[in-house]
Amino acid sequence: MADAAARPHGWLDSLRIYLQPASLRMLALGFSAGLPLLLVLGTLSFRLREAGVDRGTIGHLSWVGLAYGFKWVWAPLVDRLPLPGLTRWLGRRRSWLLLAQLGVAAGLVGMALADPRVSLTAVVWCALAVAFASATQDIALDAYRIESAPTQQQPALAATYQTGYRLAMIWAGAGVLWLAARAQGQAAGYDHAAWQLAYVVMAASMAVGVLTVLLSPEPAPRPLARARSAGEWVRSALVEPFADFFRRYQWQAALILALIAIYRISDVVMGIMANPFYVDMGYTKDEVAAVTKIYGVIMTLVGAFVGGSLALRFGVMRILMLGAVLSAASNLLFAWLAGYGHSLPALIAVVSADNLASGIASAAFVGYLSSLTNVSYSATQYALFSSLMLMLPKFIAGFSGDYVNAFGYANFFTSTALLGLPVLLLVALAARAQRKSSG
Repeated sequence: MADAAARPHGWLDSLRIYLQPASLRMLALGFSAGLPLLLVLGTLSFRLREAGVDRGTIGHLSWVGLAYGFKWVWAPLVDRLPLPGLTRWLGRRRSWLLLAQLGVAAGLVGMALADPRVSLTAVVWCALAVAFASATQDIALDAYRIESAPTQQQPALAATYQTGYRLAMIWAGAGVLWLAARAQGQAAGYDHAAWQLAYVVMAASMAVGVLTVLLSPEPAPRPLARARSAGEWVRSALVEPFADFFRRYQWQAALILALIAIYRISDVVMGIMANPFYVDMGYTKDEVAAVTKIYGVIMTLVGAFVGGSLALRFGVMRILMLGAVLSAASNLLFAWLAGYGHSLPALIAVVSADNLASGIASAAFVGYLSSLTNVSYSATQYALFSSLMLMLPKFIAGFSGDYVNAFGYANFFTSTALLGLPVLLLVALAARAQRKSSG
């Protein structure tokens, strides 16, 4: 099989790929991509709960994340539309990356200035702007990554991307909480000035992505056929990327799309209520920062490297199954913690195990999605896959606060684990279909 022939022959060869320039660039760009996510979801939910916002409202506000689920709608524009001035200067991928990064920074400044106790609506609108710009950055960045290296190197690029992403999550999670706690001092309750400082620093941190884009090379441009009419442009930009996918995979397309739609459902649905859970369990900002945003993210990095290396050596589908099993099972640990009570060692153990599982699953899943794309339509097709991955989980997650209010945290975490059971069946079916088509 071609896939097996392309794999590295030893563990040293598998690890050396992480030091290549393309991998190191993805480390920095992954940081830029990972920074906004928690600031409009997880960290924001902590901030809102501390400000006294109801859990049900926090759950509904998580629908801001659906912007990531609908990015396939404008992905064809990012894939094909040049930006006046910027595209000639930076190229097709980097121009969209720069524009999106500046949009994220501006939206974060708006979130810093808005006080959720005075105008929750203003916070929501600024969060939407950040999510939209962040999703646009993801579209351009996924295309940049896919076009920067051949298919057999994609799991390694996915691992370094995840590393940068998770480092940003440390900063956007632990960093925000640490900055807010230091600015607040000994004062109790919600302190808007402290949160304002923390979010302004996060906006400034987008400079990492901006500088990387300005200093990175543009991938070799792929020639685009010149459209003779508006109808032909619509067909080539909007219709053809999706038609290509269904032509290549035929009857398997439905199975693949179903797997993509629910693979991360356990993690996504559970994640919305994680920070309100920590607040309600009595954990302080410093405890949450140290455990969930440092120990936990470090374990995610370990999981990402383990998952990427295992996928290179044993194939993506086997590690995809491993990640699905671990992700669903780790949610049961949170159900145990809900009954165990406030305990810092228990929190460290549960968060570490959960994030290790998440890192393995993420590296394998990104590699799997990358293998499905046609480089001629990389931005649009990858946006479709990564959007589909979020739409159903994000929609269900919007009701997570209502579920916790009605049934409690332990039942909620157990239910999210059970949501992962259908994933195991779909991974098995997709692996079997892939073996048949390759045989």
